[in-house]
Amino acid sequence: MFVATLDGIFKYSDLPEEYEPYVQFKATIDKRELSKDDEIAILNISGTSTHHVLFLDSYDSIAEIEKELKDADAKINHTTLKIIGGHLWAYHLNKIG
Repeated sequence: MFVATLDGIFKYSDLPEEYEPYVQFKATIDKRELSKDDEIAILNISGTSTHHVLFLDSYDSIAEIEKELKDADAKINHTTLKIIGGHLWAYHLNKIG
Protein backbone atom coordinates (compact mmCIF):
# COMPACT_ATOMS: atom_id res chain seq x y z
CA MET A 1 0.00 0.00 0.00
CA PHE A 2 1.24 3.47 -0.92
CA VAL A 3 1.27 6.45 1.44
CA ALA A 4 -0.45 9.68 0.42
CA THR A 5 1.03 12.90 1.78
CA LEU A 6 -0.23 16.43 1.28
CA ASP A 7 1.54 18.55 -1.31
CA GLY A 8 -0.86 21.43 -0.75
CA ILE A 9 -4.38 22.77 -0.65
CA PHE A 10 -5.11 25.39 -3.28
CA LYS A 11 -7.95 27.37 -4.74
CA TYR A 12 -8.20 26.40 -8.40
CA SER A 13 -7.28 29.96 -9.40
CA ASP A 14 -3.99 29.60 -7.43
CA LEU A 15 -3.14 26.06 -8.51
CA PRO A 16 0.51 25.61 -9.52
CA GLU A 17 0.79 24.73 -13.20
CA GLU A 18 2.49 21.39 -12.50
CA TYR A 19 -0.75 20.01 -10.96
CA GLU A 20 -3.09 21.17 -13.74
CA PRO A 21 -3.05 17.88 -15.73
CA TYR A 22 -3.96 15.87 -12.61
CA VAL A 23 -6.80 18.26 -11.73
CA GLN A 24 -8.15 18.24 -15.29
CA PHE A 25 -8.04 14.43 -15.36
CA LYS A 26 -9.90 14.12 -12.05
CA ALA A 27 -12.48 16.75 -13.13
CA THR A 28 -13.13 14.78 -16.31
CA ILE A 29 -13.60 11.53 -14.37
CA ASP A 30 -15.92 13.26 -11.89
CA LYS A 31 -17.76 15.08 -14.71
CA ARG A 32 -17.05 18.28 -12.85
CA GLU A 33 -16.96 21.83 -14.14
CA LEU A 34 -14.09 23.64 -12.43
CA SER A 35 -14.60 26.96 -10.66
CA LYS A 36 -11.84 29.39 -9.71
CA ASP A 37 -12.97 29.11 -6.06
CA ASP A 38 -12.79 25.29 -5.85
CA GLU A 39 -10.59 24.12 -2.97
CA ILE A 40 -8.36 21.31 -4.15
CA ALA A 41 -6.05 19.10 -2.11
CA ILE A 42 -3.12 17.57 -3.97
CA LEU A 43 -1.70 14.39 -2.48
CA ASN A 44 1.67 12.93 -3.43
CA ILE A 45 1.54 9.14 -3.70
CA SER A 46 4.83 7.75 -2.36
CA GLY A 47 6.76 5.39 -4.58
CA THR A 48 5.07 6.76 -7.71
CA SER A 49 5.34 9.82 -9.89
CA THR A 50 1.66 10.60 -9.59
CA HIS A 51 -0.67 12.71 -7.48
CA HIS A 52 -4.19 12.18 -6.18
CA VAL A 53 -6.62 15.09 -6.47
CA LEU A 54 -9.38 15.80 -3.95
CA PHE A 55 -12.08 18.38 -4.62
CA LEU A 56 -12.77 19.13 -0.97
CA ASP A 57 -16.40 20.16 -1.45
CA SER A 58 -17.11 16.63 -2.73
CA TYR A 59 -16.63 15.00 0.68
CA ASP A 60 -18.72 15.04 3.84
CA SER A 61 -16.14 13.25 5.98
CA ILE A 62 -12.53 12.18 6.12
CA ALA A 63 -13.78 8.57 6.01
CA GLU A 64 -14.94 9.12 2.42
CA ILE A 65 -11.45 10.28 1.48
CA GLU A 66 -9.83 7.34 3.27
CA LYS A 67 -12.10 4.93 1.36
CA GLU A 68 -11.28 6.56 -1.99
CA LEU A 69 -7.57 6.27 -1.26
CA LYS A 70 -7.92 2.69 -0.05
CA ASP A 71 -9.60 1.84 -3.36
CA ALA A 72 -6.49 3.31 -5.03
CA ASP A 73 -4.23 1.18 -2.79
CA ALA A 74 -3.08 4.18 -0.77
CA LYS A 75 -3.31 5.30 2.83
CA ILE A 76 -3.31 8.91 3.99
CA ASN A 77 -0.61 9.80 6.51
CA HIS A 78 -1.56 11.14 9.94
CA THR A 79 -0.47 14.75 9.45
CA THR A 80 -2.25 14.99 6.10
CA LEU A 81 -5.35 13.47 7.67
CA LYS A 82 -5.44 16.16 10.36
CA ILE A 83 -4.89 19.04 7.92
CA ILE A 84 -7.54 17.89 5.44
CA GLY A 85 -9.92 17.07 8.29
CA GLY A 86 -9.58 20.66 9.51
CA HIS A 87 -10.32 22.02 6.05
CA LEU A 88 -13.40 19.80 5.70
CA TRP A 89 -14.66 20.90 9.09
CA ALA A 90 -14.18 24.58 8.24
CA TYR A 91 -15.82 24.16 4.83
CA HIS A 92 -18.93 22.52 6.29
CA LEU A 93 -19.05 25.04 9.14
CA ASN A 94 -19.03 27.92 6.62
CA LYS A 95 -21.67 26.17 4.54
CA ILE A 96 -24.16 26.01 7.43
CA GLY A 97 -23.18 29.31 9.02
